Formats: sequence, C-alpha cells, structure tokens
Amino acid sequence: YYDEIEIEDMSWDADKGVYHYPCPCGDRFEISRKQLANYEDTATCPSCSLVIRVIYDPLDFEDE
Repeated sequence: YYDEIEIEDMSWDADKGVYHYPCPCGDRFEISRKQLANYEDTATCPSCSLVIRVIYDPLDFEDE
C-alpha cells in the first residue's frame, strides 16, 4: 500500500457515492460504501497504480 488512511480523513462524494482521498498524481483514491460493506479496504486511484488501505469499522457499513 502507498499509505493507510482512516475513513474519517476521507471525503464523501454523494454524487458519485464514493469516499475519496487525494492521490499524489493529482487524481484521487476512491472506494464505495458497497465495497466497504463487503469488507474491501483497498481504495484505488483510477489514474495511476497507487492504492491505499482504508482503516474503518466494517460494522458501520453492514446494513448497506
């Protein structure tokens, strides 16, 4: 992983339905609530090969 980021440090984009965090390449890492509900913790950047690990409590998303 490029880094480990807590979900509280990410921004919510209601239009896209994703949490995002700035990537060094200028784009942003993204992960959806559905991915989080499925215990996925890897947010990817669509513009480069970097990924981050999202630190969160899966129980917060289990009703998705």
